Amino acid sequence: MQWDGILQNLLSAAVFTALGMLLFVISFFVFDKITPYSLWKELIEEHNTALAIVIGSISLGMCLIIAMAVH
Repeated sequence: MQWDGILQNLLSAAVFTALGMLLFVISFFVFDKITPYSLWKELIEEHNTALAIVIGSISLGMCLIIAMAVH
């Protein structure tokens, strides 16, 4: 068994995972700044379920785009 190849694949997966998560966090903060109100305040304090569904859908969409770009 070639351990070098396995370790290289694990390292690549870890790097791409970290890169994807970083891009997602950056894109979420940019989206938060674009909106005219605070997303966290609306979600946590106001319990806005409709906004939570929209944010979840946007998050899934951004994750799919980032995953395809990184892959």
